[in-house]
Amino acid sequence: MKLMMKKQTAKKQSKTKQKRFHERIFESDSTYFLKLVVVVLLGTLWLKFSHPVSWLGFRVGAFPLGVLIGFLIVRAFEHHQDDRKIWYAVLLIVGVISFFVPAGIII
Repeated sequence: MKLMMKKQTAKKQSKTKQKRFHERIFESDSTYFLKLVVVVLLGTLWLKFSHPVSWLGFRVGAFPLGVLIGFLIVRAFEHHQDDRKIWYAVLLIVGVISFFVPAGIII
């Protein structure tokens, strides 16, 4: 009787592991694209100053507000390390490129 119970629980556990594995691997294309759009939009958000501000002896002309918020969001909501690395790279590349583009909030 105990052997049968162990087999049944083992089958249930293996089914739930398989289900988790498939849920982890397969993400719909629309979800992935939405994440990509959000990360790109966050990367383009810069807080730019009309006159450079002096802070701790450094002259600061802009602050990457969206990149910092994006890092926090990716860290909080993305559970897979490989995907996190991709989103971090996209954030950095878009952030650096958008620094030279007249995009952002000017104060």
